[in-house]
Amino acid sequence: MLYVQHWSFKAGYHQKGAEKFLGGGGDYPGVEMIGRYHAPGSLEGWIVLKTDDPKAIYQHAAEWGEFLNWETTPVFTDEEAGPLVAKVYS
Repeated sequence: MLYVQHWSFKAGYHQKGAEKFLGGGGDYPGVEMIGRYHAPGSLEGWIVLKTDDPKAIYQHAAEWGEFLNWETTPVFTDEEAGPLVAKVYS
């Protein structure tokens, strides 16, 4: 399953969070990271993930919980969503 995570730094935690990230804390065990994207000039970004184990996503978010706010959304590709939409309107 695919997921999109939106993250943003909590007030006052940018430097500590950046140090953790630069120190190798950005790895995402148990999950295939499709891409991680940073919004220039802001303290937020997005991660696109693929996993059959959503608990791995929860664990990673918990490990970063001191520094980041998270929103995680399961998503479908066009190929996955098309047949579902077709069922509704057929």
